[in-house]
Amino acid sequence: MAKWYAARLNCPHATPEGPCLDCPVCLQIGAGVFQDCTLLGVQEPVTIDAVREVRVRAAEAPHGGGWRVIVLAEAQFLRAEAANALLKVMEEPRQNLCFLLLAPQRGRLLPTLVSRGWVVTLPWPLPDLADATLPDDLKNWVEALDTFLGTGRGWFEKTSVKNSVDADLARRLVLTAQKGLAAALARRSSSECRLGARFASLPDSGCAYVDDVLAQCQRSLDLPTPVNPALVLDWMAVRLYLAVRRSLKGGRP
Repeated sequence: MAKWYAARLNCPHATPEGPCLDCPVCLQIGAGVFQDCTLLGVQEPVTIDAVREVRVRAAEAPHGGGWRVIVLAEAQFLRAEAANALLKVMEEPRQNLCFLLLAPQRGRLLPTLVSRGWVVTLPWPLPDLADATLPDDLKNWVEALDTFLGTGRGWFEKTSVKNSVDADLARRLVLTAQKGLAAALARRSSSECRLGARFASLPDSGCAYVDDVLAQCQRSLDLPTPVNPALVLDWMAVRLYLAVRRSLKGGRP
């Protein structure tokens, strides 16, 4: 979506509906080689050195007649030093300069960064809610979590295996659970989305509780010194299990 917006700002054939997606500018942006579009944070977190380099680029006028676009993916991982350095550029941007900060939730960005821009909230893409689209390693964990939510068994044997869980896997599983909750809230859950089907039985208070649990897991995994990811997943699994079981008995989580 960030690349699409960058193309919308620079495509010479753009219309109110969007860029043409077929001209050299659009194709270069899509391939990540357009000289006025900088994409950071995809392969590794954005560091203070990267932000200093961004500040140099931000001071330069676009090479073409469009906009210089700087995209920071996973902006929630910006450390305070890097975020403050970025803030100085965002406070007084030059003409035709656009920053796009991408994050799972607005609340995970520094409030000072949020205050310097507009917030656009995107819905989960429907195809990604199906378990069939998940990679095999993640699909196995989703199946194990679904089984645990239904039976209370098998989960701890899986997480207790040495080196079976790292922070990346834990984040992906938490994100998948959040997508399942989004599917349940949108009444789109089915047998193709295991966790969505589980959460569909929850009352509104149960959904709010699950949302809070998953948000706490995200924060724990994003700390400068992260909590043990296996412990985070165990904590998550137990609380989701209790929420599901209590909803079946008509109770509140």
